[in-house]
Amino acid sequence: MQPEKSSRTTLVLLIFLHFLACQVSSLDTIKQGDNLNSSSQLVSAKRIFTLGFHTPRNTNNSYLAIWYTAGSYGPVWIGNREKPISKNMNPVLTISNKGQLIITQSGGESFELFAAGSNKNQSLSAILLDTGNFVVSSNGEILWQSFDHPTDTLLPGMKLGVNHRTGRNWTLLSWFGESNPAPGAFTLEWDPSVRNLIVKRRGMIYWTSGELKDHYIELGNLRVKQFENFPSEVDIFNLNYNLSNVTSANEEYFTYSLIIDRTWTPEERKVISGWKINYDGDIYDTNRGTIDRPSLCYGYKTEGSSVPKGCALWAQPECRNNRETFVLRSGDFRPVNGRPAPSVYDNDSSLSLSDCREKCWKDCECVAYINGQGTDGCVYWKGKNLEFYQSPDGSLLRKYFLDSPSSSKGMKKHVMIILVVVSVIVVLILGIGLFVMRKVKQGKREEELKELLTLEGYTEGYELENGGAKSHDLRLFTYASIQSATSDFSSDYKLGQGGFGPVYKGKTPEGQDIAVKVLSRQSGQGLLEFKTELILISKLQHVNLVKLLGFCIHGDDKMIIYNYMRNKSLDFFLFNPSEREQLDWNKRFNIIEGIAQGLLYLHKHSRLKIIHRDLKPSNILLDENMTPKISDFGLARIFKQNIDEANTNRRVGTYGYMAPEYAMQGIFSVKSDVYSFGVLVLEIVSGRKNNCFRQIEGPLNLIEYAWELWRKDSALELMDPTLRDSCDINQLQRCIHIGLLCVENQAVDRPTIEDVIFMLKNETASLPMPKNPAFITRNSVFQEVEKSTKEKLSANELTLSEMGGR
Repeated sequence: MQPEKSSRTTLVLLIFLHFLACQVSSLDTIKQGDNLNSSSQLVSAKRIFTLGFHTPRNTNNSYLAIWYTAGSYGPVWIGNREKPISKNMNPVLTISNKGQLIITQSGGESFELFAAGSNKNQSLSAILLDTGNFVVSSNGEILWQSFDHPTDTLLPGMKLGVNHRTGRNWTLLSWFGESNPAPGAFTLEWDPSVRNLIVKRRGMIYWTSGELKDHYIELGNLRVKQFENFPSEVDIFNLNYNLSNVTSANEEYFTYSLIIDRTWTPEERKVISGWKINYDGDIYDTNRGTIDRPSLCYGYKTEGSSVPKGCALWAQPECRNNRETFVLRSGDFRPVNGRPAPSVYDNDSSLSLSDCREKCWKDCECVAYINGQGTDGCVYWKGKNLEFYQSPDGSLLRKYFLDSPSSSKGMKKHVMIILVVVSVIVVLILGIGLFVMRKVKQGKREEELKELLTLEGYTEGYELENGGAKSHDLRLFTYASIQSATSDFSSDYKLGQGGFGPVYKGKTPEGQDIAVKVLSRQSGQGLLEFKTELILISKLQHVNLVKLLGFCIHGDDKMIIYNYMRNKSLDFFLFNPSEREQLDWNKRFNIIEGIAQGLLYLHKHSRLKIIHRDLKPSNILLDENMTPKISDFGLARIFKQNIDEANTNRRVGTYGYMAPEYAMQGIFSVKSDVYSFGVLVLEIVSGRKNNCFRQIEGPLNLIEYAWELWRKDSALELMDPTLRDSCDINQLQRCIHIGLLCVENQAVDRPTIEDVIFMLKNETASLPMPKNPAFITRNSVFQEVEKSTKEKLSANELTLSEMGGR
């Protein structure tokens, strides 16, 4: 009898296990024929995300949802947000034999998420990935994914933007209410034309993030991207955000990822993040708190301690002013004539919380509202004479009350008269003072312009724009003509931001494209640097030097006008993954040789011996034929032909490109430019920035990395992988050799630029073996430079920013 009982138990167990196997094939995957019911779930491989049926609190509705396994952060994706299913209807997710990913319910119609068609040979499966993406695939081909159907949350790796090929638009749409996932009033969108995040309410722009720009972190001069209008306390670096935008022929979108420290434990690597557009319009991270609060926008002001940057402006009712806002408080209005304060109920179920605020704001009699307290629609309280009282214990119903700070209506008449009289006197004194200061300033500007136009060493004359003096090509542009050429310095015409100010594209009345460099008043470049750049570039004529067209002075503003370079600057191509492949090896070698030829002209063949002192990729412009042009001569120094070096206490330039003797002792010479050229060569060969190494162990910078590879006889590992199909191996290895010779620690050991060109052109010539380069250790040299620079330099004496194309 016992064996028979044991056999029955085994049979029951096998049937139970078979039943489970039919429900879900594995923990993170369902296949055709599998069922996922309200009591079962999918969990991603590393248990980061869970997929199942979710019931919001205080409701009886069930939704297919994805949420973080750890924590109580709520769903990050909803599959049937517009068609909830009663949890009593036993919802089931399945992949039918017809290739449908559908949600079925007992006695009700099904909801189709995806249909693959009737191909009988297809074998479909759906898997929940550790990214939070729920993917339907067949034979390795992705047919559908939840990332293409976002709800109110942007996970790392998701896209906001548009796919021009498919017409798909990735947009976040808020929940209707705190417990209602139905589509609400707010959207979060990406505008690729201005690189802005935009919050809209019912299609109207409510708030913008400002342009996504490079943002420098003092720690190691790290560059990340940051939105202009994000609050200062939202530190992208400390929150481990890596923001980026992608623009291609097929797609334009914004996305973000998380920066994971390699020292973190496996548990720490399960970082939780998701940008959510809330039902009230606010943006916050599911694990990091509020990012910005568009809900505080009222359309009447764009700045202030309580109003976020980026609020849009829109038409306001005449009865409202810029002191009024709605504040959520626990309290009520005192009875009127022994009766509760009158209220009005609007039972329109399509009204969200923000709709209630909008209607109350536009009604001049409305002083409070409430929404979503167990009923649909809105409740309003109206009447200018209603008296509010605060609940002492917070037990009264919380409502949104109109808050209007008291004005100065009670000020006595004679006090007003005194204030008016004092104000008039103060205005008169200020007006006289400003008039005198303006006259003095005007005289100073006239002297400065006179001094500028009689520059020492510049006697060929200048040509006024409206007809005038001599035959030299240098042209004095009027401020009005520059305004017209740049559409009044429109942000749409802005090409980049350099160490000394912004650069704009423009077009002269003759149709010539120009680049206008505006010298910022805070840049530290005064008349000396301005004159230096004018003198040098106007005198220099070489195919590898940028051509100066003229200049403009308007008040304290100084502008230099160049030829516009359609291909921007070298760093735009070299360090941009989507553009780098345009620089094949022949183009890169021609750029290296062109820069060398430009330096040779500066050091030897021009009438003046010139040290550039700020040679870097952003100062190498590229014309339509990718011919390099050395630019930005504001820091250059002129030497007499019989002088080899000079010393200065004022170091200027960019870290990573400064020769060690210059950074530490202030000594500069033609060999300082050779050092910068060597760094440039290694960057051009590798496609990597000199300061791209940030590991705790390993190389400090690109120079040290190249030197380590050279010592191991593995120099070719430095090559940019995109060059594999176009590279002349011998020529590339020779360039690495030359680059290492140029960055040697002692200036006397470095070749002259004339030697460099000889070595580039003569492939059979033997090259000396390089010695230890500079900046290769983590103590001595680098720390000394950092220390001495901090002690001796002001913020304006060091160029730390990189500029885009002109």
